[in-house]
Amino acid sequence: MTYATVKPPGSRAGYVQEVLRSEILSGAMPPGTPILQDKVAERLGVSITPVREALRNLESVGLVVYEPNFGAKVAEHAAGDMEELYLLRATVEGLAARLAATSISPAELARLHDIHRELRAALQVGDAGRMSAASREFHAQIARAGGRSIIARHLQWIWESHPIPIEQSVWSNLKVAEQAVESHARLVALFEAGDAAGADNHMVQQVRLAASARLASMHERANRAAI
Repeated sequence: MTYATVKPPGSRAGYVQEVLRSEILSGAMPPGTPILQDKVAERLGVSITPVREALRNLESVGLVVYEPNFGAKVAEHAAGDMEELYLLRATVEGLAARLAATSISPAELARLHDIHRELRAALQVGDAGRMSAASREFHAQIARAGGRSIIARHLQWIWESHPIPIEQSVWSNLKVAEQAVESHARLVALFEAGDAAGADNHMVQQVRLAASARLASMHERANRAAI
C-alpha cells in the first residue's frame, strides 16, 4: 500500500488527521480498511492520543466509522446509500451546470479547456489518478463559475465526505474513462453555446455514468469477497 506524504500542520492531531484524510481520499486506504491506532502512531511518529483525536474528527465527517469489538475502519457504504448519494450529486451538479452555462466568463471557459486538455493527456497514458484529479477540478470550476460559492461549498463537502477510491471510479476502466472524457468535452461545448438546459441534462447523465461505474465496482468487489 502506498501512503501519502503530508507536511505536518500546527498540531500532531491535525498532522495525523491530514495524513489519514489524504490516504482515504486518494484510495490508498480503501473502504473497509482497518485503522489500527498503534500502527498509525508508530508510522507517523506520534503517541496514541493525537491518533485518537484525529480519528474522532474523521468520524465526525463520515470518513471513519467505529464498530463494537472491532475498532476504527475506513467508512464503506451500501449500494442503496450510493444510489442516494449520486441522486443528490446529480441534482446539485446539474444545477451548477445550468447556472454556469448562463454566467461563465471567458477566463473560466478557457480554464475548462485547459483542464480538459489535461484530462486527454492523462487518458493517453492511462493515469487514473491524474484523470480523477483533473475531473474534480473541472467540476469544481463549474460550481464556482460566475463567482458562486454556496454550491461549490456544498459539492466540496459531498466529495470530501464520500471519497471515491480510484478502483471504483470511472477512471479505472479505460473504455469508460474515454466516454467520460468525451462527456466533459460535450459539457464545454454546451457552456460555449450558453445552453443551460442542455448543460443540466448532460451533467446529470455524466453523474449517472459515474454512479454506474461505482456500483459495478462495488458489486464486483462484493462478489470477489464472497468467493
